[in-house]
Amino acid sequence: MRTSLHTVALLATALALAGCHTLPAPADAPQSTAPAQAVPADDNLNAVLWLQRSMEYRALSETVFRAAAERLDAALADPAWDALVPTERAAAGDASKLPPAIILDIDETVLDNSAYQARLVVDGQEFADPAWEAWVEERKAVPVPGAAAFTRAAADKGITVFYISNRLATQTDATLDNLRSQGLPVKDGGVFLGLGMEVPGCEQKGSGKTCRRQLVGRGHRVLMQFGDQLGDFVQPSANTPAKHDALHAEYQTWFGERWWVLPNPTYGAWEPAQFNGDWSLPRDERRQRKRDALRIDR
Repeated sequence: MRTSLHTVALLATALALAGCHTLPAPADAPQSTAPAQAVPADDNLNAVLWLQRSMEYRALSETVFRAAAERLDAALADPAWDALVPTERAAAGDASKLPPAIILDIDETVLDNSAYQARLVVDGQEFADPAWEAWVEERKAVPVPGAAAFTRAAADKGITVFYISNRLATQTDATLDNLRSQGLPVKDGGVFLGLGMEVPGCEQKGSGKTCRRQLVGRGHRVLMQFGDQLGDFVQPSANTPAKHDALHAEYQTWFGERWWVLPNPTYGAWEPAQFNGDWSLPRDERRQRKRDALRIDR
């Protein structure tokens, strides 16, 4: 397109005049002068968001349960197949002629409590027993992806599904209601073994699950165990990275065969192991010790 010299001159004059004036802001433009509010830092923000929003988390959980389902028939057919460590099996007795069972942890293994974790992030709080117990009573946890289908398939094969959890034994009703409402098999009230229950002939140590695993083993051959941390399978002698590594090395071939681990970056024994389990330390100091534990390799 061609433009005349007169038109160019008029345009130049108009632009020059326009440059001398400042256009007023629209009447409805916000006039706030308040500084932007800083979003508080929280160690769990990315972890909880990943659990709730990432496709990768769903795919990982479904992969674990699908792979376990493919090995159930082989486990059923082999009378020597047992998922209790030798010391726990020896204490429980011979299992070769016992009916089959599987043992699963509950929280972040079959039930997803990320909504509770999200509340802590949004409110700037840390885990506390009263708030956790109130959440359990709400009965709002949803299934971990793949858990309901797998446990129902196991139950259909005549395998008793046991849940060994560190939810309090006094919260049996709330827990069983939550499991049932989400389609997880509950044969009877005895399949939930919570923290605080007494096991005859076995002395419970803290929140360890050894006695409760042995109790299941007295009446069943345990084909598989599922959990989100090492203590769901075997009790470390101390909660340190070195002890965790040693147990992993000893039972490495059991993972993906007798033991199945679900991803949980939000909490677990791995975290306090970085600061000697001293929860009395200020939050910032615990964070610093976790930072100090990072491998930088430079």
